[in-house]
Amino acid sequence: MKLWKLRKKIPVGGVVKPDERLPWLMTTGIGMQHVVAMFGATFLVPLLTGFPPTTTIFFSGVGTLLFLIITRNKVPSYLGSSFAFIAPVIAAKEHGGMAAALGGILVAGAVLALVGLLVNFIGSKWINWLMPPIVTGAIVALIGLNLAPTAWNGGGGGGFQAQPGLALATLASILLITVLFKGFIGRLSIFLGVVVGWLLGWALGDLSPIKTHALATARWIGLPTFTTPHFTLNAITLIVPVVIVLIAENTGHVKAVASMTERNLDKSLGRAYAGDGIATMLAGLGGGSGTTTYAENIGVMAATRVYSTAAYAVAGAFAILLSMCPKFGALITTMPTGVLGGAVTVLYGLIVVLGARIWVEAKIDFRNTANLIPAAIALIVGAANYTYTRGNLSFSGIAIGAVTAILAYHVMRIVGSRTGALSYEMSHPASTPAVTAPPRKR
Repeated sequence: MKLWKLRKKIPVGGVVKPDERLPWLMTTGIGMQHVVAMFGATFLVPLLTGFPPTTTIFFSGVGTLLFLIITRNKVPSYLGSSFAFIAPVIAAKEHGGMAAALGGILVAGAVLALVGLLVNFIGSKWINWLMPPIVTGAIVALIGLNLAPTAWNGGGGGGFQAQPGLALATLASILLITVLFKGFIGRLSIFLGVVVGWLLGWALGDLSPIKTHALATARWIGLPTFTTPHFTLNAITLIVPVVIVLIAENTGHVKAVASMTERNLDKSLGRAYAGDGIATMLAGLGGGSGTTTYAENIGVMAATRVYSTAAYAVAGAFAILLSMCPKFGALITTMPTGVLGGAVTVLYGLIVVLGARIWVEAKIDFRNTANLIPAAIALIVGAANYTYTRGNLSFSGIAIGAVTAILAYHVMRIVGSRTGALSYEMSHPASTPAVTAPPRKR
């Protein structure tokens, strides 16, 4: 029995559904593009936390393959390093080292997996009530807005700001390839744009001499470094609250994919949580960073209109192979920050627009202030990266924005319905799914 149906005729710009695939050569190209999209951010997290990058890449690939299996190939997604783990992991390492931080990551993954099992057992209606389309649309949009500053400064001194010429050349290449080439070439516009930017950087001498030397001396084959976890109460209490962010990110991801593919994926929410939870547990067990569904890859899907889970299977397998090739890891680190800045400008912007698309398809009435104000607050909180710190705990950006959107929406709805100060004659958004089309048979 075939896992994916092969489309014999591919219309130009046509949609490739999750249970379909392009010919394998094209699927491999799309899968490699997904690896390029996720690699920068997934590589950055372990660099910031002091974890082995190749180990993190290895577990991201393994986690992606497990996620596809657990979700029954219904949710196209890549699982990369979650930025939500950075602050608590650094704090946990200061008190108990890397092994203690890994113990906290493993427990956080277990909690998320249990939430997934609960949702899968009792249904996702309470999730839809808690995070209706007005909230999930805001969460998806604020993911893009929260990431947006890194497109400009690369997380500190890089990105578009550091090399505007290379960034503009990369951005222009992506736009031109998209409009000038039809079919498969057009679908690879982001990957090819990055290649053009790297070649231009190489020609102009903008590659770091230190990094190019490391590339020349790097081995072709080498196994990742594995570390076992150690459990301490302090590390666990620091890291487990990240589960709130992971639930919000996974919900936003599933809703965005549902909107793009015109399928109701609510029944897959529990499996998505469980898949991410188990992948995070596995990463904590062996020395990798905690995982989440990756927004960068949503941008790739929006640009290519290829939602095939087969491409993610290729991406996961390719990531595992790359984790065992130190030379490729060294090649990725030679990527000029301006090139990445130009590429993610497109990707992060597409994520923001996808959040708005959820609102449009759910027919959210923004004349109703109970819809307008929570969304407005959440977007600013995410864009400005508001931060709340209490002791060693720190929450910012997506976490604060998601909680703000949920609380503001429900408080306004409950209080407003009792006082009559707000209008609620519209159907309750929780009863209006973001995708109204019936699920299609696979």
